[in-house]
Amino acid sequence: MPQSSLRSIAIWLATSLSLISSGPALAAPITVRDDSGQTVHLASAARRIISLSPHATELLYAAGAGERLIAVSAYSDWPAAARKLPSVGSYQALDLERIASLHPDLVVGWASGNPQPQIARLRALGIPVFLSEPRQIGQIAANLRTLSRLTGSAVAGEAAAKRFEAQITALQSRYSGRRTVKVFYEIWPQPLMTLNGQHMVSAAITLCGGENVFASLGPLAPTISQEAVLKARPELILTPSEAGQASAQALAEWKRWPQLPAVRYRNLASVDGNLLNRSGPRFADGAEQLCVALEAARQRLP
Repeated sequence: MPQSSLRSIAIWLATSLSLISSGPALAAPITVRDDSGQTVHLASAARRIISLSPHATELLYAAGAGERLIAVSAYSDWPAAARKLPSVGSYQALDLERIASLHPDLVVGWASGNPQPQIARLRALGIPVFLSEPRQIGQIAANLRTLSRLTGSAVAGEAAAKRFEAQITALQSRYSGRRTVKVFYEIWPQPLMTLNGQHMVSAAITLCGGENVFASLGPLAPTISQEAVLKARPELILTPSEAGQASAQALAEWKRWPQLPAVRYRNLASVDGNLLNRSGPRFADGAEQLCVALEAARQRLP
């Protein structure tokens, strides 16, 4: 056989082997465990994804899977590209018929926010569902890495996770060891509601050197009395700022109680609730806002 023919065959074989070796890697099955403990299995990386919560939408975009999102839930307004996607319902009720008609190969839901019977129905239809529920700060980075595995964007997901971890580490280094400030985080004025120690906001308060005065309560978002706040004697009262004027009014109401340390030392402040209340990568920016507010309050205390 001529030398040129042998060379051509060698090149063909090398190319074929390369395709054979790379093909399965691209289409390799993926198995992960979600935040509810359920196993999620995909035959290959997801290409048609639906998000069922604003925080999941932000995680998917940050993990490099934004271009594969085909629909989102209500209030998914970050980044701006998410606003252009069709909506398939809200945390109160999902449009299951619309979701099924879009033929997703992955749905990313919210463990405590989406109706569980509807999530079960999606799974019964054979649609893979990953439930996201970060409760600790480190779980945000873990979600970025896991979602990027499911969507075949591991490089982008790893980079986003490392950026997030670097922001949190910097805050930890800056504010650890400082005087503890007792904090009341008011999420709603009527009925009066707060967040307990299992919520991510409480983790941010701890990160910044604060103490959530209602950390030990049972429900994630407990209803409390005005008397309970007076008894807890917080040194800083915080509210989420997305409530706008209502937030300012809620803070102004506490000025009727000058015996509260937070009122006496003018430690009434707000932070961007869209950053803190959503367990996405922008949580680090919200935590930084909280740390700044807490440090300002610390400086005013005797």
